[in-house]
Amino acid sequence: MPGTFSVTDAVELAVVERSGFIESRHAGSAVVLSPEGEVVRALGDIRTPTFPRSCLKPFQAVAVMTSGVTLRGEDAAIATASHSGTAAHVALVRGLLDRASLPASALGCPPAAPTDQAAREELLRRGGSRERVYMNCSGKHAAMLLACVANGWPLDGYLDPAHPLQKRILDVVERFTGERPAATAVDGCGAPVHAVSLYALARGVQKITTAASASPFALFREAAALTDAVREHAWAVGGPGQPDSVAIERLGVFAKVGAEGVMVMTAPDGTTTALKVLDGSSRASTIIALRLLAGAGAVDDAAVDEVQTELDLWVMGGERRVGEIRASV
Repeated sequence: MPGTFSVTDAVELAVVERSGFIESRHAGSAVVLSPEGEVVRALGDIRTPTFPRSCLKPFQAVAVMTSGVTLRGEDAAIATASHSGTAAHVALVRGLLDRASLPASALGCPPAAPTDQAAREELLRRGGSRERVYMNCSGKHAAMLLACVANGWPLDGYLDPAHPLQKRILDVVERFTGERPAATAVDGCGAPVHAVSLYALARGVQKITTAASASPFALFREAAALTDAVREHAWAVGGPGQPDSVAIERLGVFAKVGAEGVMVMTAPDGTTTALKVLDGSSRASTIIALRLLAGAGAVDDAAVDEVQTELDLWVMGGERRVGEIRASV
């Protein structure tokens, strides 16, 4: 059966320490590209395809933005978000739907409860239930529906790989990554997800995040607008205390986490990393990416130390901190 790289092709990326004892180890692969796009560090297998999961969202958002839909600021940020379902996030999603006069029931993502604890507790207090707008990918789906309306494409089947919108997204993925996906599957939100190598993923994200707003090509102008939106509205990309939002706000990076341990991150100077934790855990992916960028001299080590304290990486023993999850790269 086809699949991503194997255990023997992975390296240790992070450890979990409890009371001075290494309790668990996270293995995976990672690549770091210089601002010029050269591989400056490769850990494990960076050429075997893997599913980017939500790390594909920047490509999907750019595809929407180059399909006759103007997204700027918070609207662009929510289109590429894995949001936590706060009232502010839901308001942005509903705002996109309102632009197309569409009900929330048009969303093709599954119903969910907010992942933000305060928002979830508030939902329970008022007797609310799971809804599609709370699902972390609902912003992406609302943007996709907006593109369908703008182009006269059918709303039914908008998640089918044969749909004009999904064909457009695939084209954008191939243009930026320079790689034809090795496989296409169904993501957790119901949208197609395309398997590419970590090297190709890093190259594609780097092209998006270093695109020039004055480019003669709309594809790159919209990529630049998306990047600016993410950095200016970090809260919309994740939510209170969410790793993406914290890293973006504190260090000015472009950060996008994906399920199953995938992470992409670009420093202000253009240095870019992409990684996958092979066991699928995302708990260490942000700190691994930050340490890889720090090792390349793209972000300050001391600043990463400060951010680490905000990423909830402590290992608890009762009510005491007895260890931490830390990168070993």
